[in-house]
Order: sequence, then structure tokens, then C-alpha cells
Amino acid sequence: MRYLRYLWLASVAFVFVILALANRGSVTLATLPDGLAQIPGMSVLALSAEVPLFAVLFGGVVLGLVLGLIWEWFREHKHRADASRKTAEVNRLQRELKKAKGPQGDGGDDVLALLDKAS
Repeated sequence: MRYLRYLWLASVAFVFVILALANRGSVTLATLPDGLAQIPGMSVLALSAEVPLFAVLFGGVVLGLVLGLIWEWFREHKHRADASRKTAEVNRLQRELKKAKGPQGDGGDDVLALLDKAS
């Protein structure tokens, strides 16, 4: 199974290398369109850079993965909180049970233990 995973990772890496080699051309990455950049006061936000196309593609994939992971983390928060509450309740009930059994709770007869306690 481990070799199958390594084969999968190697094939994905190979595809990424091929995509990077095929998309080496430079593109202009701008924060605002030219029309908005001409508005007074918006020139502060108008940034641009020449980057290879594969960097834009891979950056988009990484950004999508990160945003998806953050979204799922927030979405599953209620399940983690519920599991934490239930674990705390189980621990509390186990402590209560251990305290209720006391030193007589070694598997003996509970009725006899109660009678011994009463006398």
C-alpha cells in the first residue's frame, strides 16, 4: 500500500512538472483593472507584477486548498465541541462511579457491603 501511495505522489509531481514546463510564459498579475486604477485615490491599491503562469496556477490551487481546509475546520467545530463535552461527561461519570463503589467495590456483593456500612 505504501508503494502505491509513492507511485501516486510521483505521478502527481510529474504532472505538476509538465504543467510548469508548459506554462513558463510571463503574465501580468494586477490587483485592479486599468479602469479602476485610474480613479483618484485608488492608485494606492493598484499593484502589478510579472510572474510565470504556472506560479499563478499553483498559487490558485494552494489558496483553494487552504481556504477549503479553513472552511471545513469551522464547519466541523460543532462536532469537535460535542465530542469534547461528551468526553468530559464520561470522565465525570467514571469518577462518580469509582467514588460510589468506594473500597467495597472490588466485585463483592453490593447488598453485603451496604449492610456492613449500616452496622
